[in-house]
Amino acid sequence: MSRLSFAASPQQAMAGTRGAPIDTLVLLAPQRALRAGWMEKALRDASWTRLLKAAAREAEAGPRGTTVATLTGSSSPRRVVLGVLPDEVSRHNCPARADFAAAMVAGAGLGSKPAAVVLCLEDAAHALPLSVAVGRALPRFTRAGGKRERDGQVALAAAALDGTPRPLGKAERAVVEQVRWAAELVDTPTCELHTDGFERRVRAAMRGIPGLRLKVLVGKQLLAKGLCGLHAVGRAAVVPPRLLLLEYKPRRARLKVGVIGKGIVYDTGGLSLKVGGSMPGMKADMGGAAAAVGATLALAAAGERVHVVCAAALAENAIGPDAYRNDDILHMHSGKTVEINNTDAEGRLLLADALSYVGRTTRPDLLVDMATLTGAQAVATGSSHAAVVSNREGLEHLARRVGRASGDLAWPLPFAPEIYQDEFRSKVADMKNSVANRMNAQSSCAAQFVYSHIADLDIPWLHVDLAAPAFRGERGTGFGVALTASLLRAVDRDALSQ
Repeated sequence: MSRLSFAASPQQAMAGTRGAPIDTLVLLAPQRALRAGWMEKALRDASWTRLLKAAAREAEAGPRGTTVATLTGSSSPRRVVLGVLPDEVSRHNCPARADFAAAMVAGAGLGSKPAAVVLCLEDAAHALPLSVAVGRALPRFTRAGGKRERDGQVALAAAALDGTPRPLGKAERAVVEQVRWAAELVDTPTCELHTDGFERRVRAAMRGIPGLRLKVLVGKQLLAKGLCGLHAVGRAAVVPPRLLLLEYKPRRARLKVGVIGKGIVYDTGGLSLKVGGSMPGMKADMGGAAAAVGATLALAAAGERVHVVCAAALAENAIGPDAYRNDDILHMHSGKTVEINNTDAEGRLLLADALSYVGRTTRPDLLVDMATLTGAQAVATGSSHAAVVSNREGLEHLARRVGRASGDLAWPLPFAPEIYQDEFRSKVADMKNSVANRMNAQSSCAAQFVYSHIADLDIPWLHVDLAAPAFRGERGTGFGVALTASLLRAVDRDALSQ
């Protein structure tokens, strides 16, 4: 586990903290910047830079970058790891090469000794995705070892191409901190983070951030509000389901947004039990709720003028005498009835209820939902790009654009209600909860199920399925925090009206 701090300059980062010299320095820069002398300019010709000059100029980055490491012969830093990023990336990748940067920092072997990471910013806009990449590569959660190793301190700094220090701004720092917070929640097992534990973590994270308030509906209170889908999914668990309503309301907000996150703290599949080894890792099924809350906290910490109503729908999809069954018919908050034909298609029930509740009680200008919703998302858009579906073309384009800029990549899937709604046809209810044909665009269909519970409101809506990007290499990534925070900063009336 590493603690991350932000330095105003490379020199400050390299000076160490509390008198402790740094052991390892990680430099991340495109190959052309290194060949043009960025390292010498940013580090002001430290005595050991000559050891890396030749290597930096001769290293071939390749399509995914490469690393060069050396001992310096100095006590601080004792070791330097040079991450040589490729000069070019494809048009569907992040221009800052965020994924490659994260892999380089993760592989740098930063342990309990103080370290520093210095970023080369070809463009000021690269500060956010690269700093998020560093934060993502330094996970906060571990229970390894009988004796806990001392936390390592990592100082992060950035410099422009000409070597000028470029301190990270308040908004960037807030996003990085919340990405790490959300990733820690995703990594935490359910024995430590049930629905009540999630609530406690949110209350702790709120401290010191002005403009926030939290309301919680628990257990039978959900039924009283008509949230029968959320209640049904979680009612068999020992710890009851709940809906966390975190509101950030700044003065003179330019927009009101509802941000809804799926928070299945553990998914057994319910009575449609997950088999064949597909249950391990299901602690991560609350990645959408973690990202939704994290984005809200980041916006509040930065003082953004966006009114956010964040709903984290939390439940354990457990098995027990009171578990909801296939063939049950649920009366949803929207007023629609749903015949259950797959208890493992539970996340859409939570999202539909929470979206309907926020949409009907607060009437926002925009609704965004975030969920580890379908395994088919990984097939459709892969492990790096979230899948997005929207009823507004402007929102779809905006999500793709801010995804590239933030490093939380996103790619649109079809929105076609007249095609996909037929997959949920029921003879005894308004719809079923799972598709008839699993080969017919499952991720778009799942999004359509959710949308069908708010379609009558005609509110601009963006659905983010981040099943694969939220949990990679058996680690939470905090994916979605940067995407959502960036989107809500950039969104305007034009994007909502197209």
